[in-house]
Amino acid sequence: MIYYKPIGVIQSPFKEPRGTPIQPTAARDVEGIIEVYPGYWEGLKDIEGFSHLILLYHLHLVKESGLLVKPFLGDELHGIFATRSPGRPNSIGFSVVRLTKVEGNKLCIRDVDIVDGTPLLDIKPYVAEFDARLDVKAGWFEQNMHKLATTKDDGRFAK
Repeated sequence: MIYYKPIGVIQSPFKEPRGTPIQPTAARDVEGIIEVYPGYWEGLKDIEGFSHLILLYHLHLVKESGLLVKPFLGDELHGIFATRSPGRPNSIGFSVVRLTKVEGNKLCIRDVDIVDGTPLLDIKPYVAEFDARLDVKAGWFEQNMHKLATTKDDGRFAK
């Protein structure tokens, strides 16, 4: 068995999955706060030098789904590993957010597509030279990207 211990909690304006934007790019300028728990504060040293962060978190309000799912941006079944569906074999989510300010153990962030109270598992700095890729194929998403800005979580994966 694998156990993870949260290092903090994510605060956002979204009180439940339903209605939450489905990706950070669809949550442009939505503000949130990361509260890092005591014992992990030292790990924030030098974080203010980064404009973006990768957040890994536990999808605590999401039920596990099957290996074939109908994702938010499509009407057909796809393999879970070919989607960004929150209902996964392991309830781990990730988002790339903008870091706007550091206030002690609190990180002010934007582009938040995360439900309030979500347990934070890890923070990594986003570094374009490491993380951005050129010549990317987006599979079945390519024909559905126009829906991103208007599609919200409809509750289909919530517990």
